[in-house]
Amino acid sequence: MHVGIIGGGQLGQMLGHAGRELGISCEFLDPSPAPPAASAGSVTTAAFDDPAALAALAHRVDVLSYEFENVPVDALATVADACPVYPPLRALTEAQDRLREKQLFATLDIALPGWHVVDSRGDLTAAAEKLGLPLVLKTRRLGYDGKGQALISTEADLDTAWAELGGNALIAEQWVDFDYEVSAIATRGIDGDVVVYPLTHNVHSGGILRYSRAPIKSPPLEHKAAEYIHRLLEELDYVGTLALELFVVGDSLFANEFAPRVHNSGHWTIEGASVSQFGNHLLAVTGQKPKAPELRGHAGMLNLIGELPPEARKPLDTGAVLHDYGKSPRPGRKLGHLTLVASSAGERDARLARLGESVTGSTPEFGTAQ
Repeated sequence: MHVGIIGGGQLGQMLGHAGRELGISCEFLDPSPAPPAASAGSVTTAAFDDPAALAALAHRVDVLSYEFENVPVDALATVADACPVYPPLRALTEAQDRLREKQLFATLDIALPGWHVVDSRGDLTAAAEKLGLPLVLKTRRLGYDGKGQALISTEADLDTAWAELGGNALIAEQWVDFDYEVSAIATRGIDGDVVVYPLTHNVHSGGILRYSRAPIKSPPLEHKAAEYIHRLLEELDYVGTLALELFVVGDSLFANEFAPRVHNSGHWTIEGASVSQFGNHLLAVTGQKPKAPELRGHAGMLNLIGELPPEARKPLDTGAVLHDYGKSPRPGRKLGHLTLVASSAGERDARLARLGESVTGSTPEFGTAQ
C-alpha cells in the first residue's frame, strides 16, 4: 500500500518509519525544502493547498492522510473523489474551530468547562461575568502549543487580552483548577474496530508538552475516557488515530480539545507498546484492522524543546532512546524526544527525573498521576 501524507513534520517522519516496518510506503507533501519526513519517504515540495500537487499525489497513492490539523479542508475536498482521505474531512473541520469542537462535545454529552463566544469587547465582558475569573481567551482557529491565547486573571487584563487577540474569532473558556492533564488515544478502522491505548499523563510548560507517562492506573478515569473517545470516533465515522486531551478533577474528566491525527503525547507508544499509534494509524487508513497494543512496561517521554543538548545524545544510564527530528534549533521548537520503558511506575519516574535533570537542568514535577 502507498499512503500520501499532507505534512512532512516529525509526526510524518514517525508515520513513515512505522510504515517501513509494516510494508507500507509513505509519500509526503510539504512546502519546506528539507522537512523531517524526508528521512522516511519521498517529498513533493509544494504548498499544502497547491491544486496540481495535491491532484498528482492523490493519483499516485492508495489513500491520503495528514499529520497536522491545520490542513486546508477545501483543498483536500477537491481530491476526495480521486482518492480516499482519512481521517474524514468532517473530523478535520470540527477540530479546526474551537466553537464547533465544543458544540460537538456538548452534543455527545462529553463534559467540558464553561465557554462563551467572543466577537466583541462587550462579549468579553459578558464572558467574564458568566464564567468568572480567571478565564482563558483563545482564537477559535490556528492556535496550538499555547499560541493564540491569553490568560485573564483580573478585570485589568480584559483590555490587554482584547488588544492582543481582538479582531480574530475568539472563544472564552472557564479556568479549570485541574489536578493534572491526560490524553486518551485510540485508533478506529474502516470497519469500525476500535483499539484504545492506556491513558497518558501529560505535563506542560509554557503551553508545550514536556513530559508524558503511561499507563495511568485509575479504572474510573480509564472507563470514562474510553467512553468519551468511543463517542467521538463513532459520531465522526472516524478512520485512523485520534487523541482527546482531558483535564482531571478528582474522579471527573473535562474535555479540552481533540486532535484528528497521531499525537505528541503518544510518542511513548513507539518503544512502550507492541504497536505504536503511528503503526495503528497506517493500518486503519489502509483498510486493515488496528491491533490491540500490548504494553512493554511503564513508559516515559521527555520532549526536547528549543535545543538538543549534548546530554540528549548520550543520556545517563536510563535506557532512553533518542528520536532526533533533524530540525534546526529555535526557541519553542520541538526538536526531538527521549523515551524510556521501565518495569514499574516508580522506576520509570526515577529514571525520567534523572533524565530530565541531566538534559534540561531542572527536576520535573509529575503531580498526582500514577
